[in-house]
This record gives sequence, structure tokens and C-alpha cells, in this order.
Amino acid sequence: MFIEGTAPPSTIVSAIESTGRDAILRGSGKSNTAGVCILETHADVKDPVKGLARMVEVGGGMTLIDLTIKGLTPGTYHATVRERGDISQGAKSAGGIWEAIKALGGWQNSRGSFGEIKVGKDGRGNAFLDKPFSIWEVIGRSMVVSKQAEGSFVQNDPDTLVGVIARSAGVWDNDKTVCSCSGKTVWEERKEQQGRGML
Repeated sequence: MFIEGTAPPSTIVSAIESTGRDAILRGSGKSNTAGVCILETHADVKDPVKGLARMVEVGGGMTLIDLTIKGLTPGTYHATVRERGDISQGAKSAGGIWEAIKALGGWQNSRGSFGEIKVGKDGRGNAFLDKPFSIWEVIGRSMVVSKQAEGSFVQNDPDTLVGVIARSAGVWDNDKTVCSCSGKTVWEERKEQQGRGML
């Protein structure tokens, strides 16, 4: 079955899972135009993975971002791309907001500021955003999701998430059914990742 639409991938996966079935998103976009960022807290918690950002460049230097976060304190969070990919000290070592210096009107108007995400009482939040950048510009940079956009981040704040943006497989680029490194099927890998807190 092939379905076309404009719904965020995370919404489609959630809808399928709400029926009691499992779902795997195997990639979207063309080769070299898709990215992913696994967002983790640097706090000492059982399940550090708290979010996932999928990015797909749709042409003309415009990229769609499907951002899902979970297990956070309710409130308003800021999602930003940072100058560096150094997350050794969490958000503290990631640098300033990417292109904030070039932005007219402050960091809020920079391409590195993705905007706000509301986290509800269930600890979950999601956003479907579009930003004017190409995937190649952000690969290797870090992404931060936090209640504060700028300033001095607390290193072990459980509500501050950080990850490095990596290239992701495009649509039909990841056609494996068994991983050559582990010998597990994609469904076995999915269950293992869910057990580790992956969205």
C-alpha cells in the first residue's frame, strides 16, 4: 500500500501504534537530504533518551523537522541548532545558537532557532516545523531542547536534551531486513531500541 499526505511521520507512527500494531519509519527524503538527531539528557537517569528529531530537505533550501520529546517536565521548551557538535558536557559545550550573530532581530530569527515546543502534563510534546536550511549545513552540529534558549546551561539538568545531528537514510535507501552487524531483524532492533527509551 502507498499513501501520500502531509502529516508528520511521528503522527502516522503514533496512529498505527494506537491500534495495537507496531510501526517502523525507514527513512524519508532523497539521498543526502535527510537527517536525524537522538536527544538525550546528561542527567543520571534510567532512560536518558528523551527525544528524536527527523529532518527532511524538501527542496530550495527548505527543511521539514518532525520533533518528538517525552518524559520531560510540563512547560515551554526551545529547540535550537548549536554551533558545535561537542556534547561532552551536554548543552554547555555545544556553543551558541547557529547563525545567531547573522540574524537580524536577535537569536529568535536565526536559522538555528527552531522555535517553541509545548510539553503537556503527560510529559510529551511534538512539533512539525519548516526552516530555511539544507541538511548538509547542520550535519555534525548539535541540537538542544531546553526550557531556556540561551545562557548558562546546567550540565545535569534532566529537562535539557542534546544530541548530534547525523545523516539519515533517504526513502528506500535503508532496505535492510536484517542488520549485518548484529544479525537482528529490523523489528528486533526496534523492540531493543524501544526498551532503551527510543521514540
